[in-house]
Amino acid sequence: MERTVFFLDQKEMPTSWYNILPDLPEALPPYISPATGKLVTPQELGRIFPMELIKQEMSQERYIEIPEEIQAIYRTWRPSGLHRAFQLEKALKTPARIFYKYEGSSPAGSHKPNTAIPQAYYNMKEGVTRIATETGAGQWGSALSYSCSMFGIECKVYMVKVSYNQKPYRRILMETWGATCVPSPSTDTKAGRDALAKDPQSGGSLGLAISEAVEDAVTHENTHYSLGSVLNHVLLHQTIIGLESQKQMEMAGYYPDIVIGCVGGGSNFGGIAMPFLKDKISGKHKNIRCIAVEPMACPTLTKGHYEFDYGDVAGMAPICKMYTLGHNFMPAPVHAGGLRYHGMSPLVSLLYKLKLIEAKAVFQRPTFEAGVLFARTEGILPAPESNHAIRVAIDEALACKATGEAKTILFNLSGHGHFDLASYEEYHSGRLPDYEYPDEKVKEALKTLPKVSL
Repeated sequence: MERTVFFLDQKEMPTSWYNILPDLPEALPPYISPATGKLVTPQELGRIFPMELIKQEMSQERYIEIPEEIQAIYRTWRPSGLHRAFQLEKALKTPARIFYKYEGSSPAGSHKPNTAIPQAYYNMKEGVTRIATETGAGQWGSALSYSCSMFGIECKVYMVKVSYNQKPYRRILMETWGATCVPSPSTDTKAGRDALAKDPQSGGSLGLAISEAVEDAVTHENTHYSLGSVLNHVLLHQTIIGLESQKQMEMAGYYPDIVIGCVGGGSNFGGIAMPFLKDKISGKHKNIRCIAVEPMACPTLTKGHYEFDYGDVAGMAPICKMYTLGHNFMPAPVHAGGLRYHGMSPLVSLLYKLKLIEAKAVFQRPTFEAGVLFARTEGILPAPESNHAIRVAIDEALACKATGEAKTILFNLSGHGHFDLASYEEYHSGRLPDYEYPDEKVKEALKTLPKVSL
């Protein structure tokens, strides 16, 4: 009988993160200061980030050691399991082999603590006593709240209002770990008050919540800002997912033909894909396909433009070159709250530009259809964000059924959906709409891109 679950011993957990920057065939474009229009300096970044994270952001070291203090907390739930989805394969009648890396076993129920723990740790080491952040669906806010509680740091979370209202239990979880959570746009910041003046009914966006959190950080003593996706150091910390997966796929006796992850800012996709992309870039496994899956309602890679843009609505965060829908993008209130960011990670954007990865956009209802099938076969209720990866994994498995190919598919099940039951209720009741972001809105939003001259 073939094994269903593959676990590593704790002594086999990776002790370094993988940094893809030295292996890129083309250099990552620089970050630009929104204040000066010139290359951002470490001193400017130091106003909101600890210096160790700034070093990691720019590092050309291929592997960066994970401090023992971080490893000790990781071992609370890591290494996470790699599962063979036999029951899903059977239901699909596919010759494909489907594996998934399950990140929902963390205390916060998602992959987010993989970077929240290091970020809280490095802030603590620098003497920071308070961190401000944003969150979409609440998974990042939950993870950072938990991580700050581990290191005695105060945490303020600006949660996108539509998710704040859809997911009250996420707020309660954050408060249980000692954080303060407010809906964004809020009256606590100028950015929030300005947004409410324009639209009192605004449901908010990740870009706006970032503006509020960054403003909070620069206007409060001994406060730093923390980001749950997009930046290089965040994706770096998430590579523990892919590094573990490589060892576990060896245990299973297969190497993936296809690696899949959902994308909003890019952290969980980058985390599972980048160690495998190292093999693709080196030529060791040059035919591996890595697919980033996003919502039709927020089609950053598939409809966005590769341009320099602000990381937030108010133009306070660094300007990055990325696939963007424009920093003024206001998303539809779809239930995949963690996938509603206007831009894509500069790293993921460059990988897409270089055609090292693929991107697909999917509608909301088919993703929930996939999530329900997965729950009924594999028993785990996935987060709405993760359903996007499941949808494309199923589509690829059905393509194998049509061709008779026995490909090996690996996807990242980035979190459970236990706090998302209201979303599933909307789906089961037939009230869940599909929404495609219009091309004309993209064109309009791109008119406000910053002018950059290098």
